[in-house]
Amino acid sequence: MKISNIDTEREKRCGIPEIVFGEKNINDLMKIIIEILDNDRKVIITRLDKEKKEKILNELNRKNINFKFKYNERGRVFTIYKGKSDSAKKNEIAGKIGIITAGTSDINVAEEAKETALQLGCEVVEEYDVGIAGLHRAINAVEKMKKRNVRCIIVIAGMEGALPSVISGLTDVPVIAVPTSVGYGTGEKGLAAIMTMLNSCTSIAVMNIDNGFGAAVMAYKILRINKK
Repeated sequence: MKISNIDTEREKRCGIPEIVFGEKNINDLMKIIIEILDNDRKVIITRLDKEKKEKILNELNRKNINFKFKYNERGRVFTIYKGKSDSAKKNEIAGKIGIITAGTSDINVAEEAKETALQLGCEVVEEYDVGIAGLHRAINAVEKMKKRNVRCIIVIAGMEGALPSVISGLTDVPVIAVPTSVGYGTGEKGLAAIMTMLNSCTSIAVMNIDNGFGAAVMAYKILRINKK
């Protein structure tokens, strides 16, 4: 039984390959991975835990498939490269993006964004733990981003979610805000943060809660279109 319908033309049509959401049945996931590797040089999988990663590696080895891999444990992004060369190095560099987090509790989402962006061909400049409780940290982070010539900044924050508005008020590059589910009771697992971001007066783009992947794709598309 065919359980998936792989979009092999997505990169030509949309500029990014089909990227697999890893919270699937492991048998279904393996079939999808094999099908993508039959048609492409690599497969990127998000939200993949370590247990599934090990099962995938064991199955690929059992099938004697020639591959390399990279696993970002904090971001739970797993990339498999067909053959023995690191296919990520063959990507055309789209440009630099910045990734800023309000706190260390937001780093898992940041690492999902970072690893996705790297696999799409972006350079990444990160500044973690610069929340508004110490506003000077946010100002310093933006100055570093300017010196590194980043062309888009992903800002990730839980709690009240105010940091993206602050960052956007300090820079002229696009800011993509990612609310996280970090916070106490009335934070409602990211609902308070996303409402703050949606009501920002500084014109930011807002992703769904904990969606580091979506932020990285949007940042990549911004860089890519500006290169044309």
